[in-house]
Amino acid sequence: MVESVAVTATDIPRTVETVWRMESPKIIAALTRMVRDVGLAEELAQDAVVAALEQWPQDGVPRNPGAWLTSAAKHRAIDRLRRGRMLDRKHEQLGYEIDTARADDVAGIEASLDDDVGDDLLRLVFIACHPVLSREAQVALTLRLLCGLTTEEIARAFLLPEPTIAQRIVRAKRTLTKANVPFEVPRGAEREARLASVLAVIYLVFNEGYSATAGDDWIRPSLCEEALRLARVLEGLAPDEAEVHGLAALLELQASRLKARVDAAGRPVRLHEQDRARWDRLLIARGLQALRRARRLTGQPGPYAIQAGIAACHATAPTPGDTDWPAIVALYDQLLRVLPSPIVELNRAVAVSMAFGPQAGLDLVEDLGGVAALAEYHLLPAVRGDLLEKLQRFDEARGSFARAAELAQNGAERELLRERIRGLAR
Repeated sequence: MVESVAVTATDIPRTVETVWRMESPKIIAALTRMVRDVGLAEELAQDAVVAALEQWPQDGVPRNPGAWLTSAAKHRAIDRLRRGRMLDRKHEQLGYEIDTARADDVAGIEASLDDDVGDDLLRLVFIACHPVLSREAQVALTLRLLCGLTTEEIARAFLLPEPTIAQRIVRAKRTLTKANVPFEVPRGAEREARLASVLAVIYLVFNEGYSATAGDDWIRPSLCEEALRLARVLEGLAPDEAEVHGLAALLELQASRLKARVDAAGRPVRLHEQDRARWDRLLIARGLQALRRARRLTGQPGPYAIQAGIAACHATAPTPGDTDWPAIVALYDQLLRVLPSPIVELNRAVAVSMAFGPQAGLDLVEDLGGVAALAEYHLLPAVRGDLLEKLQRFDEARGSFARAAELAQNGAERELLRERIRGLAR
């Protein structure tokens, strides 16, 4: 008998939603290995969610709800495989694994793996980054499958209509199915060709956890942890790739600040206000070590290694006042040469303001005001408001913060901007 925990009936839908967000990538990845179809895997996983909404109000929430969903979804996969007379040779083996596994322990369900990674989620990342998909489709599918975002949330992140995103995701899954993409990590030249997209996707997943695009939570640590785990796995897979170590270094160093990024009430805490005693020194040490590996492998660091260098400047500064801002400006100059981007220019403007004064930074920000790519980007008016406040131009700062709050999609970040407005001198 599966143990359950006490949850009121009205809280069941929210509990199911929370479990889905946390566990759906692993469930979908495991199901994709079984059925070899991403779209079908997601459908089966969602069937398990429907079953949870029906059964948990009667039976209670299982003590390990993620394992319950995994087991329920795999039972449905087995039924589908049997009905469709697919994979006949594996029916007995898979059935035995399902029937003998405890509902709260899916480890026994895992089939033996036949490549050098041994990680379903990493396989799912490589599938989502398959070259048959456009980059836009890769990003949308990754946010859906690996971040657990809804179509509505992805549409907000892209500032696109929800039907557009829904069609993009459906087409991506159909394309993968039609191309009969194998559920494996590619080897040799194919792996190398797809590596840049995989790194970008892992970084995307981390960023969604580090600064959530939507919802009320400022951070989603589980996404950061999953991205960090994937980056570490990838380090073992490609130990001679400098940018793999650069990405791992960047994520380790950024993750070291997670606990300090929110206060006890879950409100955002800005970098210069964070309690650095709460920064994770082990993660910082790991990040610096990975950065050294990246630098040893190449004389021309890539964008992840350069960004890791910027993060290292923060991580090694005992206090905000000890931060080497001129060095950070130089690193942003280097980053702009290999990764020209308006967002990088905006981040450089912040660094310039810290190194050479708020007016120097504001001059650069004003130059970015006409860049179309930043027209709906909330951090542009947020940075402008911050610099105007430092220059004691409070009325202008108030207007910039109001615009930033209007554009912000994350509830916690929007409230922080409103607090900045309330805190301005009158």
